[in-house]
Amino acid sequence: MSDSKKKTGNILSNVGPPSELPSFITANVAAPPAGAESVPPAAPMVTADDTTKREETDPFIPTTFSPAIPASKDTSQFTADQAMAAAAGVRPAEPTLPDQSVGRDFASMILNPEPVAAALSPITQSGSALFGWMKGAVSGSGILQKVAEKAKNSVDTIVTTLDPQMKEYINSGGDTEVIVASDKDDKVRPIREAFQTVFGKATIIGLAAQAVGIAAQPVGFAAGLKGAEHRINSIRAENPRVDDHLPVVAVENFVVELFPDQWFEAGAIVLFDYAKNILLKTVTQMTPIPLPVIAALQADTPEDYMLKDTGFATTVGSVMARNLNTSHTEWHRSYTSVSRSEMILTAAKTIATLYKHAVLDYELTVASQVDSAVGATAGPSTTGGDGGDGTPQPAE
Repeated sequence: MSDSKKKTGNILSNVGPPSELPSFITANVAAPPAGAESVPPAAPMVTADDTTKREETDPFIPTTFSPAIPASKDTSQFTADQAMAAAAGVRPAEPTLPDQSVGRDFASMILNPEPVAAALSPITQSGSALFGWMKGAVSGSGILQKVAEKAKNSVDTIVTTLDPQMKEYINSGGDTEVIVASDKDDKVRPIREAFQTVFGKATIIGLAAQAVGIAAQPVGFAAGLKGAEHRINSIRAENPRVDDHLPVVAVENFVVELFPDQWFEAGAIVLFDYAKNILLKTVTQMTPIPLPVIAALQADTPEDYMLKDTGFATTVGSVMARNLNTSHTEWHRSYTSVSRSEMILTAAKTIATLYKHAVLDYELTVASQVDSAVGATAGPSTTGGDGGDGTPQPAE
């Protein structure tokens, strides 16, 4: 009974002792007994695998210098290709000694330039494609000229967009100079823009001028044209800045009754160039005027007004501005959404274009007259007698 409890009473008592753990420490070799002959240990065999493993695990690899070209070789005669080949591990060829019959003085050698000239002839000839392209690129109408003009136009566009007032300074200059018989900005600015648009570059100067002998508000086409002509004559006579070689442009606004009880306001634009004998006329866009405004102008004009035969004593702009509650120069925009400057600009472009054509015709006429005068002065050429076939015959 007691033996049975002893065997089954404790489960852990049936588990065997643990086995010995493996040891990675090399055991010391026991010393030989006293009196025994000592035998030296055999040298370990070193294989190629052991050497490779040691080189891979050893972090400190000794460096040695091994020249690609031995020091015994003379490298003074090496070329660049031979040096690169030697650096790549290719054994350079032994330099060959030059032939004693060939001299080193190249100055005495005579070269034949014909093969070189024949090879370069497609490039150096003036009619070749390469030189033709280069000549066209640097010419006045070539690629470089167009690129430069486009770049300049782009820069000018950026500058005028940031500061619109710079446009008149950028486009000023050139051979065209025009005088405007007015110092008001709503007249000078559109005329300047029109001429600079047509001519590219033009200098436009506005000078004050008065229409003497014309009513404050001209009535009819004839009165409007007469007022513009009086402004031109006044500025040419009174201002020494204006000479006979400068064209003068004048703008005169007038009212006219085109249909019964239907009145319109417009501007007469006149250009006169005394030196070239050019006289151009046009009219701006017309603006309808209400009949009560005309009645007010007639009421404001006294019976004894000295210039009553040419118009009214009060301008239509003053009455329209008072009724529209706006300024004297902005009543066109308030009444029709089109400003006075825009109306003048359209008509001024017409005047500028017509003037450009007239100047070209004048220059052609002058050139033909000069050629005719030169031909008349030279006269027919006198030569000796000639035969029947036109060949000159020697004098006897």
